[in-house]
Amino acid sequence: MPAPQKACKFATFMKVKQHLTSYLQLLVVLIAVITLAGSCANIVPPSGGFRDSLPPRLVMALPKDSAVNVKSKNITLTFDEFVQLDNVSENIIYSPVLKTIPSADYKLRNVTIRFRDSLEPNTTYSIDFGNAIQDVNENNIARNFRYVFSTGPTIDYNSYAGKVMIAETGKVDSTLWVVLHRDLSDSAIQKLQPRFYTRLNGKGEFIFNNLPAGSFAAYVVNKNSYNKVFDSTELFAFRNSAVMINGKTTGDTLYAFTQSPKPTKSSGDAGAVLPPSLRDDRRLRYLPVLDNGQQDLMSNLPLFFNRKLFAVDTTKIQLTDTNYRAVNGYTIQLDTSRKKLIINYPWKENTVYKLVLQKEAFADTNAVMLPKSDTLTINSRKETEYGTIRFRFLNLDTSRHPIIQLVKNDELTASYPVTVNDFTIKRFKPGTYDVRILYDTNQNGKWDTGHFSTGKKQQPERVVSIPRTLTIRANWDNEVTIALQ
Repeated sequence: MPAPQKACKFATFMKVKQHLTSYLQLLVVLIAVITLAGSCANIVPPSGGFRDSLPPRLVMALPKDSAVNVKSKNITLTFDEFVQLDNVSENIIYSPVLKTIPSADYKLRNVTIRFRDSLEPNTTYSIDFGNAIQDVNENNIARNFRYVFSTGPTIDYNSYAGKVMIAETGKVDSTLWVVLHRDLSDSAIQKLQPRFYTRLNGKGEFIFNNLPAGSFAAYVVNKNSYNKVFDSTELFAFRNSAVMINGKTTGDTLYAFTQSPKPTKSSGDAGAVLPPSLRDDRRLRYLPVLDNGQQDLMSNLPLFFNRKLFAVDTTKIQLTDTNYRAVNGYTIQLDTSRKKLIINYPWKENTVYKLVLQKEAFADTNAVMLPKSDTLTINSRKETEYGTIRFRFLNLDTSRHPIIQLVKNDELTASYPVTVNDFTIKRFKPGTYDVRILYDTNQNGKWDTGHFSTGKKQQPERVVSIPRTLTIRANWDNEVTIALQ
């Protein structure tokens, strides 16, 4: 090989070697930096991967699920991942009811139940865990997990299912409980703990599983009642006759009511309406309540007083026109609280009235009268501020004396007896309303509660809630069709 070619190859070789040396040096420096940084920083586990969304799954039970002839008072349930128990006292239901609540513990993948009472012979026991069992990492719930065993040779598979409705509103209250008593006497619900009980789901439905065959008295009670007994001030329901359990029993609807409602202060009470300056005034004072400063055509005019009235002289109260000429057809009524005076009158639209109150018209129990005579100016609303609504009903049984109820903000706003399936209401205030149908059994125009006591039992009147809202527009002919099942 000629000398120039050898020199060229040698030069090329040296350049490649220099580059490799530079790369190796850079690599050594990079490794040193990474090592140094790793010695100073916290070690963070790699992130990523799929989030665990699966609930715990039972892989083993001792005794096994649905075992018979069980003698052990300890139960161990093993799951496929680490688990925990949440809100044990609220979630877990033991059936039949035990005198002493068993202990429920968890550790790693195991849940352990220890019975403190002796188990009854030839009895099917079930443990409904509700939402108690969760995994540790993501709190995934093993919803409605149940475990069943029997101390006898067979498992009971009878069931009883139904629904609970609030009689006054036609809605559901999922906080209620359904209880079953073996003792069929009316006094059992007041003196004894139930044999079985279960919760409602979000639709107001209930189901008892693994029941023994036989007759049971069925009731609905408030869950806050620890002993699950009757309380006349809480929601309650009862079945007229015993339910016969033998196989699958379904379709029952129980209607809950409050026999003795707790007294509540409504917006119609003087104390709720009057401002503190009037409530605390030593003089006799009053306040008229108007609808945004105007008189509603469909309502009466209430006057609220700061103290009870002992005497009312209606001759010194006069409703007039703007020329102080008396109008005819109005009435004056003092309600039972004696703090509210009501002026009833068929108001004409867009009209100005005068209400003349002489100081001697009222006197309280201390003979204190108004500080002075007074005249109120009352402006009635225009017809165009109201809407007209036409109802068309399908499958409505008018022989049951139905009353349509319109509800706003959970308060009954208006009600109308329904004698035909197609009728129109004029002068209705605009707004969005819930619609209910009351079946007025005694035809007194209002909902009546039920009664439960020894020797006297009466179911409440029933209300059906229509699953839709009604929007009424002012100065508009509104139409709605309601189909009942």
